[in-house]
Amino acid sequence: MAWVSSGRLGTGKEDLWLVVGAKLQIQVHGGKRLLTPSAGNNHVLNSSTPRQKEDESTELQVSNSRLREIESIQAAQKSENERLKKVCGDLEEKHEAAELQIKQLSIEYRNQLQQKEVEVSHLKARQNALQEQLQKLQTAAQAAQLGIVPPTTTSASFVPVVRHHSSGFQGDDMDFGDVIWSQQEINRLSNEVSRLESEVDHWKQIAQSSKVQRTNDDEQSEICKLQNTIKELKQNLSQEIDEHQHELSVLQDAHRQKLVELSRRHREELGEYEERIEELENQLQQGGAGAEVTDHSKIGELKKFIQNLQTGKAESMHNMKELEGHIKELNQKLASAEERNNILLKEQELVKVEKSQITQEYERLNSEFSKLQNSVAEQETILKEQGGKFQPVSSPVEEEVLRLQQALLDAEKEILRLNSLKQADSFIGAEDFPEVKTDIQVLKEENHKLRKEKEELQKELLDFQQKNADVTPASTEDQTLELNQLRQDLERKEHEFNESISERETLTAELEELDKQNQDATQHMITLKEQLSKQRTETDSTINQLKLGIDMERRKVSELEVEKMEMIKELGVQKEKLTQCTFALNDLHMSKQELEDNIKGLHEKLKKAQACNLNKKEIAELQQKLKEKEEELSVSQNKLTKINNQEYNISCQEKEAEIVKLNQDIAENKQLNKILEKSVFDLQAQNENLFADCEELKRQLHEAITEKNKISLEKGTMLEALTMEKGQLESELNQTEKRLLEQAHKYERTIEELTNTRSLNTTALQLEHEHLIKVNQERDFEIAELKRNIEQMEADHQETKEMLTTSLGGQKQLTELIKEKEVFVEKFKNQAMQVQRELEEYIKASKKHETVRQNLEEKDRNLAVMKEENNHLKEEIERLKDQQSRSSVVAEPKTLDIITELESEITQLKLIKNNLEEEIKFHKKTIEDQHQKTVQLQQSLQEHRKEIDESKFQCEQMSVTHEKLFLEKDEEIKSLQRTIEQIKTQLHNERQVIQTDSSDLFQETKVQTLNGENGNEKHDLSKAEIERLVKGMREKEMEIKHLNEKNVSLTRQIDRLSKDEVGKLTQIIQERDLEIQALNARVSSASYRQDVLCLQQQLQAYVMEREQVLAVLSEKTRENSQLKAEYHKIMDMVAAKEAALIKLQEENKKLSNKFENSSQDMFRETVQNLSRIIREKDIEIDALSQKCQTLLTVLQTSSAGTDNGSGGVNSNQFEELLQERDQLKQQVKKMEEWKQQVMTTVQNMQHESAHLQEELHKLQAQISVDSDSNSKLQLDYNGLIQSYEQNERKLKSFSQELVQVQHSIGQLHNTKDLLLGKLDMVKPPLQMASSSVLQASGIPSGTPSEILSDHCKQLQQELEQVKKIVQEKDATIRTLQENNQRLSDSMAAKSELERKGQEETDSEMKQIRGKHDVLQKSLKEKDLLIKSKSDQLLSVSENLSNKENENELLKQAVTNLKERNLILEMDIRKLKEENEKIVERCRERETEFRALQETNMQFSMMLREKEFESHSMKEKALAFEKLLKEKEQGKTGELNQLLNEVKSMQENAVTFQQERDQVMVALKQKQMENSALQNEVQHLREKEQRLNQELERLRNHLLEMEDSYTREALAAEDRETKLRKKVTVLEEKLVSSSTAVENASHQASLQVESLQEQLNLVSKQRDETMLQLTISQDQVKQYAMSLANLQMVLEQFQQEEKAMYAAELDKHQKQITEWKRKAERLEEKVESLQESLEEANAALDAASRLTEQLDLKEEQIEELKKEGEIRKEMLEDAQNKLMNLINSTEGKVDKVLMRNLFIGHFHTPKNKRHEALRLMGSILGIKKEELDQLLSEEQRGVTRWVTGWLGGGGAGSKSVPTTPLRPAHQSIFNSSFSELFVKFLETESRPTLPPPTLSVHDMKPLGVSGIGKPSSATSSSQMQDAAGAGTSRRPDANPFLAPRSAAVPLITPAGGPGHLLMKPISDALPTFTPLPVSPDASAGAVLKDLLKQ
Repeated sequence: MAWVSSGRLGTGKEDLWLVVGAKLQIQVHGGKRLLTPSAGNNHVLNSSTPRQKEDESTELQVSNSRLREIESIQAAQKSENERLKKVCGDLEEKHEAAELQIKQLSIEYRNQLQQKEVEVSHLKARQNALQEQLQKLQTAAQAAQLGIVPPTTTSASFVPVVRHHSSGFQGDDMDFGDVIWSQQEINRLSNEVSRLESEVDHWKQIAQSSKVQRTNDDEQSEICKLQNTIKELKQNLSQEIDEHQHELSVLQDAHRQKLVELSRRHREELGEYEERIEELENQLQQGGAGAEVTDHSKIGELKKFIQNLQTGKAESMHNMKELEGHIKELNQKLASAEERNNILLKEQELVKVEKSQITQEYERLNSEFSKLQNSVAEQETILKEQGGKFQPVSSPVEEEVLRLQQALLDAEKEILRLNSLKQADSFIGAEDFPEVKTDIQVLKEENHKLRKEKEELQKELLDFQQKNADVTPASTEDQTLELNQLRQDLERKEHEFNESISERETLTAELEELDKQNQDATQHMITLKEQLSKQRTETDSTINQLKLGIDMERRKVSELEVEKMEMIKELGVQKEKLTQCTFALNDLHMSKQELEDNIKGLHEKLKKAQACNLNKKEIAELQQKLKEKEEELSVSQNKLTKINNQEYNISCQEKEAEIVKLNQDIAENKQLNKILEKSVFDLQAQNENLFADCEELKRQLHEAITEKNKISLEKGTMLEALTMEKGQLESELNQTEKRLLEQAHKYERTIEELTNTRSLNTTALQLEHEHLIKVNQERDFEIAELKRNIEQMEADHQETKEMLTTSLGGQKQLTELIKEKEVFVEKFKNQAMQVQRELEEYIKASKKHETVRQNLEEKDRNLAVMKEENNHLKEEIERLKDQQSRSSVVAEPKTLDIITELESEITQLKLIKNNLEEEIKFHKKTIEDQHQKTVQLQQSLQEHRKEIDESKFQCEQMSVTHEKLFLEKDEEIKSLQRTIEQIKTQLHNERQVIQTDSSDLFQETKVQTLNGENGNEKHDLSKAEIERLVKGMREKEMEIKHLNEKNVSLTRQIDRLSKDEVGKLTQIIQERDLEIQALNARVSSASYRQDVLCLQQQLQAYVMEREQVLAVLSEKTRENSQLKAEYHKIMDMVAAKEAALIKLQEENKKLSNKFENSSQDMFRETVQNLSRIIREKDIEIDALSQKCQTLLTVLQTSSAGTDNGSGGVNSNQFEELLQERDQLKQQVKKMEEWKQQVMTTVQNMQHESAHLQEELHKLQAQISVDSDSNSKLQLDYNGLIQSYEQNERKLKSFSQELVQVQHSIGQLHNTKDLLLGKLDMVKPPLQMASSSVLQASGIPSGTPSEILSDHCKQLQQELEQVKKIVQEKDATIRTLQENNQRLSDSMAAKSELERKGQEETDSEMKQIRGKHDVLQKSLKEKDLLIKSKSDQLLSVSENLSNKENENELLKQAVTNLKERNLILEMDIRKLKEENEKIVERCRERETEFRALQETNMQFSMMLREKEFESHSMKEKALAFEKLLKEKEQGKTGELNQLLNEVKSMQENAVTFQQERDQVMVALKQKQMENSALQNEVQHLREKEQRLNQELERLRNHLLEMEDSYTREALAAEDRETKLRKKVTVLEEKLVSSSTAVENASHQASLQVESLQEQLNLVSKQRDETMLQLTISQDQVKQYAMSLANLQMVLEQFQQEEKAMYAAELDKHQKQITEWKRKAERLEEKVESLQESLEEANAALDAASRLTEQLDLKEEQIEELKKEGEIRKEMLEDAQNKLMNLINSTEGKVDKVLMRNLFIGHFHTPKNKRHEALRLMGSILGIKKEELDQLLSEEQRGVTRWVTGWLGGGGAGSKSVPTTPLRPAHQSIFNSSFSELFVKFLETESRPTLPPPTLSVHDMKPLGVSGIGKPSSATSSSQMQDAAGAGTSRRPDANPFLAPRSAAVPLITPAGGPGHLLMKPISDALPTFTPLPVSPDASAGAVLKDLLKQ
């Protein structure tokens, strides 16, 4: 039984096994003890044996029953564990598959999102283009109104020039119009020719292939067709597989939900089972406890139970009566429901009749409606003929018709709905009532059963009562058994009763539901009847209204016929009204469309909201699923710790990886936000700088305006013209940019479509067929239903796309602008507030400064006044001193007084001066402080400036970093620079002209001034004014030079920038070209066979590379997103740079406007040049974008391949993609060449291009065939690789299963060995026990044979159990071996299948290799052909390039001539205008000069008059002197005469002088007029010469142009004739080729008929696959549409709710972290709780055990007390006897002892007899010295020894210790006294046992620890020791000696009363070491102490 106790520890129910083992061991040991009892003790043992037997038998029964229950529970738990493991494995696999599918779906959604973004951008570009066209149309309309003919841009670049000439020379209009028409015809014919040539090439290829190869080529063509169809089928299959995978994922989700529910139910059931088991165990324990209770309590309980049963019976009878009454009511309700159903059926028939009537009326209405429609159509035609007068009349009729149609449709819908409802009701009526009847029958049957069971219960109760009456107290065991059976029956009956009650309740609930359904059906029918009656009345009313409307319309028709005649007269007036009405109609249509768009937008918003709700629901469902999975994980962790820990770690790692990814995304977003914030701050700094610059410029402008008002007035008109030109330039530049964007978007669209098709091909070819076929058959019906919905969705989607594209762009731009502006406004507000605060502080400081300055100025003034007073005082003192020295002594006292006064005044002044100096010092200090403050403020300002400079420097650094990304806009900048250079050249020309004019002006003014000087000497004033004017002009010239220098420096800087950027671009292009060349070299060098070999060798390497590529791709996607963000930033920066460029252009224009007056024609020419340059750059951009796109497509295809897990990236696919890219490049180049040919010449290129195209088509066809074959081979190879990988996976899985099976077999073998070993171990102890028993039976005091028989039976039972277990294990081992054999057989079969598959694949590979060799040979031949053709192509292309160069040179010459003509015309116009202005200026100057000359003349006249007056005065004075002299002489008379003569002479002189002055003035005027006329004549002559020269030049130019145009017209006619000839030739070729094709097709048909017989089976399979494919294609379309809708919604969400998603991401991450923490905490709590539970369970088990043991021990204590009392009495008797013996034998010798000693002495050898004597002496208490003396006197004789022993040794005999002998030892007098003494010492010196621990291992019975062995011996050794006592194995051990725990002292110690536990313990019970417990302590206190320990 030691094996039983040790082997069952792991099952979780150790206690029972250990208890059984312990008891059996106790029985064995007890048996051994009972074998040798004393005669006195036999009575006691015999009295205790029957109780022990009864206890042991009951305990064995309980333990056996519990063991069986536990084994059954264990088996059930094992099966459940295995099932749960399987379920977990399946769930894990499904989880992984779902994750893979989700990844694939996410990749597909991302790709489709990118596509949709591209489509949106294309639509935006298209919208921009339409807006541009609208603007152009508006400008054209304005130009038509103004009378300007717009330039046509249809055919060639010389058309605008023609228009200019036609405006100049109106007579040549017809010639130019004919030229334009001919050019258009040429273009049209060239398009037709190219189309016909392509068709001819196609037919030629077919004909040549049919002629050259005939049968083989026909077969190949058919094979190619079949291959193409197979490709298409595979593509369709791949698409369907994608869709079905999506459906599978949905199904898996549903399956997961079901599994979750099942697992939850299973858990609940398990919990219920566990609770039930616990309850049963509790009941068992209670039953065991109740068995010990007296019979009286049992009888009382039985009586109570009988009473309860009777009350329950009465209640059940009452319930039965209620049920019967309820059933009667239900029957009545059923009858009423049947009656109602009959009524409803009748009403249904009536409704059907009404429905037939309504359908008839509906048909009649339809016929009337068709008639009405015909009449309405006729009326509409009449109305259209008459005009727009009766439009308002027809509108109400149409509205009524529409309303009637709607009403009819509604009626139809309601009729259909009613029919469906009636059918449903009929079904319900037919189906519900039989169910009710069956339910009632079931209820009745159950009633009968219940009644029978009640009767049986009553009978059993009566029997039970009778039995109770007969029960006697002796038969208690029988009563307990019957009680248990009765309890079980009662529980069963109660369970059945509860089930019947629950069934009754369910039936009542079902009946109530049926009643409700019947009531609802009746109400529904009533409502339907009412609705039908209402609808009938409504239809009647509508029919009446229709009839009235028809009558009204007939009347109106008659009236209209009458009014028709009147309307014919008013047609002229009505036409004008018609035009107005059409405009109004257009407006109405526009408004209607807008309303429809709004409705669509609302629908879209509704759909979005629904999608949002769905998304929210899905999120909630996912969260629920997550919670459920977490619960499952927790449960599985408890059950399967190891496996689930690993799985949990893996899932945690995945989640952590996802979290890390999300954190990385968030970090990237944060970085982007930081970068954006930096850019925003930089822009703000730039804005601030710009604002400061603007303010400075405003100040300078104000100053310039004040100084130069005159100049501004002259230049106002110039500026307005230039602003107009600038606006036109800007609009044209915007148009060119938009065109560029459109073209780029178009190319991107084409490239993305190609990439999408490729990715679809690659994904499609790598997926399986089998899943599709199975899932297709299941999903066909669902797809048929979904098609209709998806078609409607397609229509809605197409309508909504337009709205979305228009609305999204505007919303984005507006939101971004608003956000930026808000940010800017807030920042500017903050800055303004700061600046205002600083200003206020500065103002306060300045005020203080002003006050201090005022004080200082006042003090300075006071000082100056005081100094002046001081000086005055000093002067007065000096004067006074002088006076004192001069004056007498008398005046001294006065002077002294004055001096004293002055001294007092001086002292006062000094005091004032000192005070003033102190004040000055104080003010100086304040000034210094203020200076310090100002210095500090200046320092702070400088720091602010430094910060601003630093921010500027950072901005510059940012701009430097971003300039690398500005490559896209560099080309536009270059074009602008070229326009600037052209403007510069024009500016230089105009400056030269202006400088010549100014020099002429200055020369003219100089001539005029010289003439003036010659004309008059006193002309100084006019000279000064002229010099001033000259100085002003020179200053202006200097300013102009400075501005020119600035402009030149700016242009140089722009040129440098453009050169650097062009250099960077060229470097990048060269690097890309080198990469492309390297790739081409790789592609050209690698051959297919080498690739196949390399692929076979490098499969493992490619797997590693695939992982690396995936990592690189993930990084590239991140970089792509970053680049996109940076691209958006760069676009913003580019917009800023464009604004800066526009500002620079405005400044340049302002500078150029000072000396420029050019017209708009000049700018148009520059715009044309710009457009030409932009077109050239467009081509370059397209080439670069194609290169980039091809590289991106390669990356995307590789990423798609790797994501789908299709066995790595193949080099063949990469090479194919590169080849396709090269082909695309060639096609793009061909398109460009074709464009150039159409632009330059069609004539020279047609013949050669036809041949080249034929050859190229042939080569392309061959290449397509080769690529098809290669793709087929690749597909086969990929399929083989996949099958090989699948086989390897299967092998791995089988090997793993084998390993597991081997491991399990090994474990079973080990368990088998253990069992066999333990059985062997069990058998020998049994034999030993039996031998010992036989030996013991030989002893006279034998024990009864009942004990042996009990032991034998128990052992036999245990042996039988062990044998059963061994047989079960053998059966399991056999089943496992059978499974192993089956697995090995399946492995062998699979290996054979794999071998066969490999052989088949080898054969297929051989065939493929043969085909491949053939293909390689054909490829080599084709390569040779291609080389020859390529040489021919090169030669032809060289000729073409030469001719193209010549044509381009001619074109350039023509364009240069045209440009020169235009420039010359512009120059002529400019010169004319400038001449007119100069003439006006000259006239103004001449008028000024005339005014000045007139003033000069007036001044000269005044001077002359004054001179004349002075002369006259002098003459008068002389005359007076003469008169005085004459008076003196006395000649008075003569004097008077002389005076009279003088007066007359003076008067004459005055008159003469006046006449002379008038003549002089007239002369001077004449001279001025002559000089002016001469100057004018000179100017006119020069103008005539110039004009004549220009006229001659223009005539020559016109003649040249006419000649060139005539030549071109003739050449065009020649081209037309040649093209027509070519068309005829091509048509003939077409006819011939068609005949050849017909012949070839006839031959092919014959061959096809022969082949069809072979391909019948293939065609059948293909037809089946085609059918499936058509279905799957429809599915694909539907899914594509649904995906498109989803993508639109997703785009909107992504655009509108990025911030929301970011916030939600943060929240979710926080929640995830919180959930993880909570999960960890909960796990920790669960673990701690499990530990505490285990501890509590262990404690409870220990407590239960202790209670049981305590109960037993209490009984034992009572028994032992009784025994103790008996023993006390016996002890007292023995003590009395001993005392008597001691008293009687004090001086006596023990004869036996003496005899033994004596015999022992003589038995010992002589050598060792002294040792025996010494031993005797030591025992008798003789000292060593005495012993030595005695031994030395040994020779004296024996008499001394004997006498000394007998007489002298009396004292020693007294000292011998009285060893009390137990009754068990009385028969052992054979052994010697020394041996007994030694054994006694050994037993006394043995160590005691340690204190007990409550574990089961330490619960050992008495005597388990062998004598002389440690207590840590194993149980098996203990068994052997116990069983084999007395055998040869243990010679030292005495079986009759008890251990220390059994050895109890006879005399109780005197130190206090003996404790109960310290008394001897009965043999039948297990013993612990004694515990120190107080005598008053109860069992609860003992339990508490034990639990504390």
